[in-house]
Amino acid sequence: MSLWDREAIPFARQDFWTLDAPLHQDIIAVSNASLWARYTTPSPRRESRAVKMKPYDFASIETRWQNYWEENGSFRMDPSSSKPKYYALIMYPYPSGTLHVGHGRNYFLGDVVVRYKLMRGYNLLSPIGWDAFGLPAENAAIQGGVHPRESTFKHIRTMTKQLHGWGVGYDWTREVTTCEPDYYRWTQWIFLKIYEKGLAYRKKASANWCPSCATVLANEQVVDGACERCEATVETKDLDQWFFRITDYVDRLLDDLKGLSGWPERVRRMQENWIGRSEGVQLDFKVTETGEPISCFTTRVDTLYGVTFMAIAPEQPLVEKIARDHPREKEIREFVRRARMRSSIERTAEGVEKEGIPTDWSVENPINGERVPIFIADYVLPEYGTGAVMGVPAHDQRDFEFARAHGLPMRVVIAPKGKPLEADNLEEAFLEDGVQVNSGPYDGVPNREAMQRIAADLEKEGKGKQTVAYRLRDWCISRQRYWGAPIPIIYCDDCGVVPVPEGDLPVVLPLDVEFRSTGDNPLARHEAFTKAACPTCGKDARRETDTMDTFVDSSWYFLRYLSPKDENRIFDSEMVNRWHPVDQYIGGIEHAILHLMYARFFTKVLKDLGLIAFDEPFENLFTQGMITKESPVSGKLEKMSKSKGNVVSPEALIEKYGADTLRLYTLFIGPPLKDAEWSDAAVVGQSRFLTRLWETVIDAAERVGGVEPCRPGASGLGEVGAALHRRTHQTIRRVTRSMDEDWQFNTAIAGLHEFLSEIRKADLKEEADLPVLREAVETLLLLLNPFAPHIAEELWMTLGAPPSVLNVAWPSYDEEAAREEMLEIPIQLNGKVRSRILSPPGAAKEELERRALEEPRIREILGERTPARVVVVPDRLVNIVLKG
Repeated sequence: MSLWDREAIPFARQDFWTLDAPLHQDIIAVSNASLWARYTTPSPRRESRAVKMKPYDFASIETRWQNYWEENGSFRMDPSSSKPKYYALIMYPYPSGTLHVGHGRNYFLGDVVVRYKLMRGYNLLSPIGWDAFGLPAENAAIQGGVHPRESTFKHIRTMTKQLHGWGVGYDWTREVTTCEPDYYRWTQWIFLKIYEKGLAYRKKASANWCPSCATVLANEQVVDGACERCEATVETKDLDQWFFRITDYVDRLLDDLKGLSGWPERVRRMQENWIGRSEGVQLDFKVTETGEPISCFTTRVDTLYGVTFMAIAPEQPLVEKIARDHPREKEIREFVRRARMRSSIERTAEGVEKEGIPTDWSVENPINGERVPIFIADYVLPEYGTGAVMGVPAHDQRDFEFARAHGLPMRVVIAPKGKPLEADNLEEAFLEDGVQVNSGPYDGVPNREAMQRIAADLEKEGKGKQTVAYRLRDWCISRQRYWGAPIPIIYCDDCGVVPVPEGDLPVVLPLDVEFRSTGDNPLARHEAFTKAACPTCGKDARRETDTMDTFVDSSWYFLRYLSPKDENRIFDSEMVNRWHPVDQYIGGIEHAILHLMYARFFTKVLKDLGLIAFDEPFENLFTQGMITKESPVSGKLEKMSKSKGNVVSPEALIEKYGADTLRLYTLFIGPPLKDAEWSDAAVVGQSRFLTRLWETVIDAAERVGGVEPCRPGASGLGEVGAALHRRTHQTIRRVTRSMDEDWQFNTAIAGLHEFLSEIRKADLKEEADLPVLREAVETLLLLLNPFAPHIAEELWMTLGAPPSVLNVAWPSYDEEAAREEMLEIPIQLNGKVRSRILSPPGAAKEELERRALEEPRIREILGERTPARVVVVPDRLVNIVLKG
């Protein structure tokens, strides 16, 4: 238990200067000496100390308190504490260089939660680490000749200094860095466990390939057909790659979303759509030329009679059979080459013309034996279904556009009941429900009913099978780059694929590599790395040169924080189970799919391995909006980035106004869930607020020295004192609800602005009102602490209390004390008072009018008469004017 734990010393209600001498000496011994030199004195006569109005020196104040928090371990988790646990976690940063104010929102939000929960009495875990592998550092090495490790750790030092300067609190003793061997050793260990479980495999597969970055890209990393990092045109390339069988967990990943009530509905919906569960029928069409079946999955078996062509992906295995010795082989292969150069996102995008080429081959429709032509089409992807799609142009818009472009026939098989629909008259595909037409024995049947009947009949005849398909595909973890965790696999000509023994981990990434402008993987040319002895037979073998996707590193880092220095095991399972799931996870919406999906997958795998006891990693998730600023490049509001020229440096603002001003403005400019526009000119408003706060508390400190704060139910308060007492408890209620319910920190800060104004204008001249002033200024500092902690700490000590505010209990409000004073509003009829109502101050005119007209005595007098008009003077009176 710390010296200033709230259970040990209720010092929020105790004057520091009256503490006994031994305790006073303990304070000096354990506290920052330079801090206490400013406030301690051997004399107990604090009230006689002359305090001049010293200026608000934010620079020295912020440095002093940042040092204090670090030296006193203010944010270190106590493993032996009996307090309830709270694990607050921000998504760990990629050390890309220098943080700008747009990044700050994420860290400030997290710090508000951390400081609030500490004041709520939780044993808090708030760790930090670095997502240190990745493409940018390697690309920088290629372009500038700086080794990725050197640039990465340079950036980590810079960002660490920035985070300290912002006053965000972390337990730095738990810092992890994913590019360090003591971390990626365990990433490799997880790979081996996944491999042992049969969930890792290697196969040749097509992938989005960036020729400039020389690596595979996920679909989400391709924007308008170009690499999101270097903007080079993305191609499709066949490569031998490693995959994790995330599809083995698809049902659990989907079903368990229902239990994530603490996640935004938007994120859960995005994950649900990405998993893409579809119920339908798997059909076999027979290829006329070879007699072999080609499978096709459809969710619209009711349109089977409307099939007029079959479209297959350029990557479908049948394409090679068709192209071989075909009279137009060269043309077909050229089309396939061009189609595969385009990303899957570009090929399927709405509004993009869908290209295809006829093959002169055909398939037979299993429901009626009709032959329809096979086209190779770019909009068909190999990863969905079987890479073959039945073309129903009358009832699918994409098929409609393709058929119209290639002169293919259309056949209507579903029409509105009682309204004939002709294919020749269609201007777009008919997608609504209706009744079957041109559908043989199913004519006249509602199409939803026909779906069930056709599916059952096909299954009975052995021509189809009702099944479920998913959009989600296995996770390709191979990256043909250097700066990543090496995949712990060895290839032996005799033994095949051999995993590296656990005792040989980590497979260390060599530092003496050569980077070339071509961007190819330098590991493939590093003889000392690639040469290895087979762990099974001892013969010469070769090491895998692909490295792992950095999402592998980030899929388990939150577990390592519990025992970051453990050399003997991946983590302490007992500690991990005690502290998980993470109570609050904070990060950007851009990670809604990949990172969060993969972290959930890893959590389920590790549970199945018996290492943890929970199914989901994050109980609550908050995805903050972006901070935008007008770009001089585009002239539009855009997310801050160097390329857009709209980055704002936090250092310049801190030098001019201080970190607390930066924090307050960043949190004040809008609801944290939504995007917010940055305004350089508006920052000064928060600086002025803090200056007024400083002046107000310094002045009040002289008046309330030795005064006990007012308590709820206090009697003898003057009118001004009672009003401020009420406002104090209303402000506590308002800010607490923002913390606990909606995270509208911007309105909480606005409430603190208003509260300070109320304190400043309250003319508390009576001695009996000084406890109210003491209560108000104490409360203001406590409520402000999560948002602007440096000045809150400094002024708290000015009031005569010991550090730190973090150890003081969050103030509670009294409902009775917070209750609005009710006003007695007279109701007049033609200027004469006939009744009265009670109303809270500030009630709207419409509300007062409604209540006046509904008042029983007034209704009795009015009878059937209708007022000519109603005059409302807010907070004063209601006058009902009658005719004549």
